[in-house]
Amino acid sequence: MSAFIGELIALVVVIAVIWRYVLPPVNKMIKSQQDLVARQVSDATKASERLVAAETAYSEALAEARTEAAKIRDTARADGQRIVEEMRAHAEREIERIRQRGHEELATQRQAVVRELRERIGRLSVERAAELVEQHLSSDANRRATVDRFLDELEAMAAPEGTVATATKGDA
Repeated sequence: MSAFIGELIALVVVIAVIWRYVLPPVNKMIKSQQDLVARQVSDATKASERLVAAETAYSEALAEARTEAAKIRDTARADGQRIVEEMRAHAEREIERIRQRGHEELATQRQAVVRELRERIGRLSVERAAELVEQHLSSDANRRATVDRFLDELEAMAAPEGTVATATKGDA
C-alpha cells in the first residue's frame, strides 16, 4: 500500500513538474507556430488579392485589345483575332503559373513549420524526460530503490511459478 501511495505521489510530482515547466514552453511554441501559420495565411490572402488584380488587369487589357481590334477590323481582322487569342492564352498561363507558385509556396512553408514544430517538441520532450530521470536518480535512496525494485522484478521473472510455491511450502 505504501508503495502505491509513493508511486501515486511520484506521479503527482511528475505531473506537476510537467504542468509547471514543460507545458508553458510547449504552449508558447505552439502559439508562435500558430502566429506564423496565420501570417502565412495572410500572405496567401494577399497573393490571392494580387491574383484578382492580375485578372482585372487582364480584363482591362482584353477590353483594350478588343477596342483596337474594332478600329482595325476592316484591314486586319484575322491579325486582331490572333493577337487577342495569344494575349488570352498568355494571361491564362500567367494566372495559372502565379496560382501554382502560390500553392507550392504555401505547401512548402506549411511543411517547414510542421517539421520545425516536430523537431522542437521532440527535442524538448527528450530534454524534459532526461531531466526528470536525472532528478529522480540523483539521490542515493532513489537510485538504490530503483535498482532493488529492478532486481526483485528480475528474480520474479526468472523464478518459475512452481519454484516460488515449492520454496514457500518447503520453508514452512
